[in-house]
Amino acid sequence: MDLGLNIAASGMLAEQVQEDQIANDLANASTPGYKAASSVQQSFGALLLQNTATGQTVGSVAAGVEVTQGPPVMAQGPIQTTGRPLDFAITGQGFFAVKTAGGTQYTRNGQFTVNSRGLLVDQVGDEVLSQTGAPIKVGAAGTVPPTALGVFNLKNPAELGNNNFLGTVQAGRATGQVASGELEGSGVDPIQTMVQMEAALNAYTAGQQTISTISQTMQESASSVAQVP
Repeated sequence: MDLGLNIAASGMLAEQVQEDQIANDLANASTPGYKAASSVQQSFGALLLQNTATGQTVGSVAAGVEVTQGPPVMAQGPIQTTGRPLDFAITGQGFFAVKTAGGTQYTRNGQFTVNSRGLLVDQVGDEVLSQTGAPIKVGAAGTVPPTALGVFNLKNPAELGNNNFLGTVQAGRATGQVASGELEGSGVDPIQTMVQMEAALNAYTAGQQTISTISQTMQESASSVAQVP
């Protein structure tokens, strides 16, 4: 394959991955506690160029672009007052813990409710855990003291989907403060994210134009060779 085609195609694939990520962020612009994803683009590698006659090194040229998933953007989202007693927000460091079918996972989404057993659960019915890992009982008045919720510090949190994370749990209670009747808003800035989407789309379009130009040049070269007597 022509090197230029390979570079342009790899760039388009990288921008497509980024556009998918940005679209997912925009879809979660109103999801409580959501943290924006990130991606890292880097050179796939370089080819060493040499003089075909002497073997002397001329230089190098990048062979394409690869994209890898970066860490989630863990910046604090805006705190919104809801007045609902089973809504909780963490200001500062830390995650809530929930008991899922796949084991304990962690979230910043404090939009909780109560199940038929009187236990505090998240939006999919997973039990919210205390600092000791025990389920939390909702009081007769339909309230839970903020201090009853565990707040865990995670090292290198990795997003799992469903707004949940995994990571290495650090010893002790995290320093974040929990308040009831509040929710942490999404960490996505819709305006900034739309600007990023427009930039990714422009880069993708530039890759398409490059491929079209190279293809046209190759066709013209092939036609010229065929006309040589």
